[in-house]
Amino acid sequence: MRGHDALLVDLDGTVYRGPAAIDGAVETLEAVRARLTVSYVTNNASRGPDEVADHLRELGLTLDTDDVVTSAQAGAAVLAERLSPGDKVLVVGTEALAEEIRLVGLEPVRAEEDEPVAVVQGHSPDTGWRILAEAALALNRGAAWVACNVDPTLPNERGLLPGNGSMVAVLRTACAREPDVAGKPAAPLLQQAIDRVGAQRPLVVGDRLDTDIAGAHAVGAESLLVLTGVSTPAGLLAAPAGQRPTYLGADLRVLDDDLAPTAIGDGETGGWTARRDGAALVLEGSGGDTGDTGDTTAALRALCRAAWASSEPHDTVRGGDEAAEKVISTLGLTTG
Repeated sequence: MRGHDALLVDLDGTVYRGPAAIDGAVETLEAVRARLTVSYVTNNASRGPDEVADHLRELGLTLDTDDVVTSAQAGAAVLAERLSPGDKVLVVGTEALAEEIRLVGLEPVRAEEDEPVAVVQGHSPDTGWRILAEAALALNRGAAWVACNVDPTLPNERGLLPGNGSMVAVLRTACAREPDVAGKPAAPLLQQAIDRVGAQRPLVVGDRLDTDIAGAHAVGAESLLVLTGVSTPAGLLAAPAGQRPTYLGADLRVLDDDLAPTAIGDGETGGWTARRDGAALVLEGSGGDTGDTGDTTAALRALCRAAWASSEPHDTVRGGDEAAEKVISTLGLTTG
């Protein structure tokens, strides 16, 4: 962690899945907290920061409520900058999101007939047709539209569930409009977290290339991708430049050690090398124990270097020997 003064950590798929902590997450974050500031930055707007903080404490983490920054807070802040005090905002989301609207001096409403000047949309497991219809009426009348986030999926212990982005897509289709986005990958949420702690060199940590890592690029920060949530090795190899992380780890336990060896650009690859062969990526090397998680992420870093060195896409990944083939299979990559 040398060179970083704050850790901005995603929650869903990074610290926990559903209500349960991911292996090693709590112990690692407690150890990191002794060395630098740790903030928890979530795109999920369904809960208030106090409720999120309580959940994290139940998992065993030490933190203050101000250490949590949510996309609901970011969405409310974006609207407060554009609207006048007392303006009405139609809320598509939970009461926690409505409370954030109140806290910035705006009035949350739930019906178009109240003549809201804006719509704010955040994740709620109870979002249904009726509130989406009210929002559509307001948007078609010309109300401003802020989405707290546009994640299409939400990871939990059972798998991937529809996220706020899937509900945003309903209104996008119905109204032929695009929302302004407050959460990752847009800058407002992460910038709010950076400003809150006065960080100069934050490290953004998350499980999604299209939100956490892209968000880090949006605020000019380095990033660490962990493979405990949504993004996959195949997605990482195909990532565009604006979604490529600085570091790669299997999970948060990579923060226990020096991060430098996990840098994709010039970190260690455990004896693995990768090269282009036409449209294929070829993995070669010794790599040691192919059943070790650290070894597979080292191999993946080598593959990333080969994939990202060319603007041409690859269509397959293969191993130069049996050990490499085994690692490729463990990573879930297509062989040929």
